[in-house]
Amino acid sequence: MSSRKPNILLIFVDNQPANMMGCYGNDEIFSPHLDELASKGVLFRNAFCPNSMCSPCRASMLTGLMPSQHGVHTWLDDEIMDQWPENYNAIAEFETLPEKLADAGYNTALIGKYHLGFADKPQNGFKHWVAMEKGTMESFYDVPMIDNGQHHTAEEHSVDYFTKKSIEFLDDQADKDEPFFLFLTYNAPYGEMYADEPEHRYSHLYSELPMNSVPREGVSPELIDWVLVRKEKMPDYDFDFYKELPEMPNNLFYMRQLYSQVSMIDDGVGKVIAKLEEQGVLDDTLIIYAADHGLSNGQHGFWGHGEDTWPSNMHRWANNVPLIISHPDLIEPGREVENLVGTTDIFATVLDIAGCELESPESISGLSLSPLLQDENIDFRDEVFMEQEETRTIRTSQWLFMKRIENTEYDFQHDLYDLVNDPDERVNLAQDPKYAEVVAELSARVDEFYAKYTNPRWDLWKGGVVKSNSTRPFLWKEVWGDDWAPKY
Repeated sequence: MSSRKPNILLIFVDNQPANMMGCYGNDEIFSPHLDELASKGVLFRNAFCPNSMCSPCRASMLTGLMPSQHGVHTWLDDEIMDQWPENYNAIAEFETLPEKLADAGYNTALIGKYHLGFADKPQNGFKHWVAMEKGTMESFYDVPMIDNGQHHTAEEHSVDYFTKKSIEFLDDQADKDEPFFLFLTYNAPYGEMYADEPEHRYSHLYSELPMNSVPREGVSPELIDWVLVRKEKMPDYDFDFYKELPEMPNNLFYMRQLYSQVSMIDDGVGKVIAKLEEQGVLDDTLIIYAADHGLSNGQHGFWGHGEDTWPSNMHRWANNVPLIISHPDLIEPGREVENLVGTTDIFATVLDIAGCELESPESISGLSLSPLLQDENIDFRDEVFMEQEETRTIRTSQWLFMKRIENTEYDFQHDLYDLVNDPDERVNLAQDPKYAEVVAELSARVDEFYAKYTNPRWDLWKGGVVKSNSTRPFLWKEVWGDDWAPKY
């Protein structure tokens, strides 16, 4: 390895649970390049995102902060962009990962999905900027893009477009002396919303797949409750999509399409890594592969995000994401780590490896994963915290505890699962008197964590608001009054 700081390739995909990769045990997924990356790197079995929606998880990864600290509690709604302030950037007030790396001499690039505000110009310390005009899309094809100030439409599959643009960036970078930070944010896998999507070069691999890796369960009552609550409380919102949610776990077309997009990503990752190898810089590049959030594709009787039930949930597959880290000089290759980690730890990890210091390390809950890259027996924390508006969660090696806000008319109940004896999270013990002490202890730990890692302005549980959007605005108006409204 050279004496300069390592290059950093951070691949952040959209909507992928950990169980949708071959290296995580799914034999119905074709992902040879990702599997090879895992074989040469460290695979984290228990990586979790702090929220089950894209914008908050992206904000948390780029700032190291929890949603209740940065204020983005769900996806930023592109349909109300006309209400956003001029040049709106949801995390402009925070010191971000690319800003820190740019100050340390890195050439910083974002290529892919941004979804944290207007994308017409580089944001948050990124210098090179190729992004979707909006955070959401209606197809992988003909997507409006902004390429360093130039607006155009990418006719090809957008995963291929972002791969092509990443390779162009690496070619331009080849003659430069400074290291690079490439944030490659693929806008895939998706599948459940694109019924008219044309086939691509990997579709045939899945056209007859039985999809045995997707459970067929009865529809979750909490999903039905959410569909009905939305219809009653939010009649002006798009009801058709939520009405389709109970049908998705048994829709083979959607499931096959979703899986096929993983192979498109895999193909792109393989090409980008091949370019690094061709340029002779692969051994000088830290590669991180992760997803913004997971997705339940049938587990626990629902298809979608953790917020797609009432109340929201944080069962494993909605929040468990793939995390692979590779670098020949920094890791012991081919290892699997069972420790509980979070995508909020990526912020601290990258800055640690790049030799950057935080001005206020006490403000972030994330820890550098560097010690785990070499020694799996190191004493590391045994907890991760997650939140989804009315639900705050702690997961340990023993317990999963979902705490619900209590001062509402809905009489939300807490959830407690014994992960040792009930790893599939089926038996809720929270109302069993025998577990009252466990509930009390875990509830106190949740409260202690959020007492430290919240900003009062964005603390929904204590009268705070959200930036731009909430999926439950009626709830917060009922709790905090009719004056409650998102802020910017």
